[in-house]
Amino acid sequence: MKEYYIYILSTKFNKMIYIWVTNNLQRRLYEHENKLIDWFTKKYNINKLVYYESCNDINEAIRREKELKWRTREKKNNLINGSNKKREDLSKDWT
Repeated sequence: MKEYYIYILSTKFNKMIYIWVTNNLQRRLYEHENKLIDWFTKKYNINKLVYYESCNDINEAIRREKELKWRTREKKNNLINGSNKKREDLSKDWT
């Protein structure tokens, strides 16, 4: 069964966030960290994983991503703070 991830990245000082979906979270984080993707994240150095969730249905993952993108900044912050109050990089210990 395939797994999909909805993730939120932040800048070093948490000024900007980025929400997207992927089927391989470790690969995508590597791409962001090494500036291999010429997107918004490269331009603004957004590469700290502060939140993620997974699901088994791509349509559900896309629906959830869109839902999160349309939330207010306050609601996005509350979601992140609910599981990562210190806004630590959740991927820092990944190999």
